[in-house]
Amino acid sequence: MSELVTSIVLAAGAGTRMKSQRAKVLHELGGRSMVAHAIGAVRDAGADAVIAVIGHDRTQVADHIAAFDSSVSFVVQKEQNGTGHAVQVALDSLGPDVEGTILVTYADVPLLESATLVELLRQHDVSDRAVTILTAELNDPAGYGRIVRDAAGDVSAIVEHKDATTAELMIREVNSGIMALDSAFLRDALNRLDTDNSQGELYLTDVVAIAAAGNAGAGAYMIDDVSQTEGVNDRVQLARLAGELNRRTLDVWMRSGVTVVDPTSTWVDVDVRLGTDVTLLPGTQLLGATTVGEGATVGPDTTLRDVVVGAGATVIRTHGAESIIGARALVGPFAYLRPGTSLGAGAKIGTFVETKNATIGDGAKVPHLSYVGDAEIGEGTNIGAGTIFANFDGVSKHRTTVGKHARTGSDNVFVAPVVIGDGAYTAAGSVIRKDVPPGSLARNEAPQRNFADWVGQNRPDTEAARAAQDAEESSD
Repeated sequence: MSELVTSIVLAAGAGTRMKSQRAKVLHELGGRSMVAHAIGAVRDAGADAVIAVIGHDRTQVADHIAAFDSSVSFVVQKEQNGTGHAVQVALDSLGPDVEGTILVTYADVPLLESATLVELLRQHDVSDRAVTILTAELNDPAGYGRIVRDAAGDVSAIVEHKDATTAELMIREVNSGIMALDSAFLRDALNRLDTDNSQGELYLTDVVAIAAAGNAGAGAYMIDDVSQTEGVNDRVQLARLAGELNRRTLDVWMRSGVTVVDPTSTWVDVDVRLGTDVTLLPGTQLLGATTVGEGATVGPDTTLRDVVVGAGATVIRTHGAESIIGARALVGPFAYLRPGTSLGAGAKIGTFVETKNATIGDGAKVPHLSYVGDAEIGEGTNIGAGTIFANFDGVSKHRTTVGKHARTGSDNVFVAPVVIGDGAYTAAGSVIRKDVPPGSLARNEAPQRNFADWVGQNRPDTEAARAAQDAEESSD
């Protein structure tokens, strides 16, 4: 764009139809809140500055926006007196010297794309007009403001549905509420708005008629993709648009070389990144900032949030968060990777294994039925089935270190803090409370004692007692 662009994002509404203690614009789809989608779109479209107009639930909304984009500034609309008033509050906060183009968008229109805003701004820039409106044509325009055009095809007014005549209600081109406006014109036009309408509010849309009457020029950029202009008012609309966003996200990835076996059961957030030849099997959810490397397979029935999956890895029926899975590693089925898990290249976390704050080296394996918490396992080591890393003493967490190429037996308990040296072995059924030197075998099982005829004496008249009696008689 040839001019400075300042974006005003309107986020002050109450959103009562969401029936939620959380502000409407903070409800999520595709891994981002609606307001984050809105701010991301204007930023990606090249807005030089962004100001959010907040009102209801202002603290919630402001804190959330600041965490997403700390450069966004805020202004509070204390009284909800219409869109014209909201923009006036924002413009006043910017001061009298603001220049260039003002881009007005809404925090509850989550499918709006930055490419659409770029084209809206381009058309506004080259047309040299005061106002350019983003519009769409609907089969059922009920509830939307209608775009009224003059004989030359220019926009002469926007008429809200409640204020429209019978003839105007027949118009199918509708206002999205998203506009690019000349800042000097906008400042003057806002001062000329009145509340002579069914809502008794200051309508931003009335600036269009002011532009037309003053020959300042008003036009429209009509898009075919109606979903980009659709707002969210309740959870039904949120779910529908979330589904549509997910469908579009998957389409992009499939056209980029990702195999999605069943798009209807696969969910991928907008900040997820996938390599070529990745395969996503049914029931997979990739959330947050998850990344999956080339040739990896994820699923079926897997949920990963903020997980890095290396190239060629396989992750089956697994739940994971804030973890790293190395190249060519194997995870699952039925594994649980808690935050802080780091699995090396070619390593394995197997069936019914839970890990937390654990580093598992290249080629190391934890194949079955184990809990690995606060641990470091060296490369090439094998952890026996049913092993517990006892990391909590009731007050503090402690760490266990297992060296390289160690072999630990089944049904071990490692009572942290403890170190098992490189190449060491531990016997099955051992409770390891002391360090094991490299190359050593550790065993601490108690001698086995058998109490003869205990079942007959203590559990008479049971199936076990009868079976034991039969065994004794047959051996005689």
